[in-house]
Amino acid sequence: MRPGFAVLLRPSVDQSPRAGAIVLAGLRVLVGLLWLYNVAWKRPPTFGKSAGNGLYGFSRDAVENPVFPPYSWVVENVVLPNFTVFGWTVLVIESLLAVLLLTGTLVRLAALVGVGQSLAIGLSVAQTPGEWPWSYWMMIGIHLVLLFTASGRTAAVDSVRAEAAAGRGSLAGVRLLRGWGIVVALAGLVALLLAIGEDPLASAGQAVGYLELSVSLGGYNLLGALALLVVAALMLTAATLRQRTLALAAAAVASVAALTMYAQLSRADVWLGGSNTSAAFFLCAAVVSSVTAGLLTPASDARRNGQHGSA
Repeated sequence: MRPGFAVLLRPSVDQSPRAGAIVLAGLRVLVGLLWLYNVAWKRPPTFGKSAGNGLYGFSRDAVENPVFPPYSWVVENVVLPNFTVFGWTVLVIESLLAVLLLTGTLVRLAALVGVGQSLAIGLSVAQTPGEWPWSYWMMIGIHLVLLFTASGRTAAVDSVRAEAAAGRGSLAGVRLLRGWGIVVALAGLVALLLAIGEDPLASAGQAVGYLELSVSLGGYNLLGALALLVVAALMLTAATLRQRTLALAAAAVASVAALTMYAQLSRADVWLGGSNTSAAFFLCAAVVSSVTAGLLTPASDARRNGQHGSA
């Protein structure tokens, strides 16, 4: 029997730390992309209440197709009469889940919140015609896996924080910043290509992703694409030169881009042509840049400190 196939037949009790860490990071990113895609349709200021669809429509399903009657009572008597507050709460929670899981920041806290949010969604729509209840069981299960495993060990801010506590944060920070810089640059290049021939200031830009498979990093017009490329250039240059100021500049530009989107989403004109998903993606870049900025040390300084430390 070939050794590769024999591995599949052995009892699944041994450990492969490196492979396991990579797979868990992939699972974390996968569920982060789920939340990132689905914040797009939580649109302020009414969140679908004026038309009876969107988030409001799904929330009303908890009353019309009850899963757990006490929960349905809470939705009918507390949530729906105060729906604007509820809508903003959902938008904030799900945006934070997307950002924290994709960047690997405070993963255990995010996973715990994800369990609660997945449960709330399931209690709202699991009995709605056309829904598949097992979707929500699996969402809860995935977040529990992230909660109780080392899912922040690879490609994550949590890993950088752990390395920093052990005195090895500089190199880990550079790697994470560079990696995210490449991701943002690729998104910016795709957005730039999609914007060719389109209105450069279109309120709703072309989506970067594969919408048929519910995967997207947001929509961007030409201005939005250029903003992504500026952030990516600052991140990559900061990682190469190990310049804290450039990383902070990247965080500032990304944060401003996200905030302008949030401020304009209730209006017709969104300067960068984005959505809630686009804003959350910019926030991912802002989180990584701001966290790693404090760990960047010029290579010459790092060598000097290492020499002094070994003397």
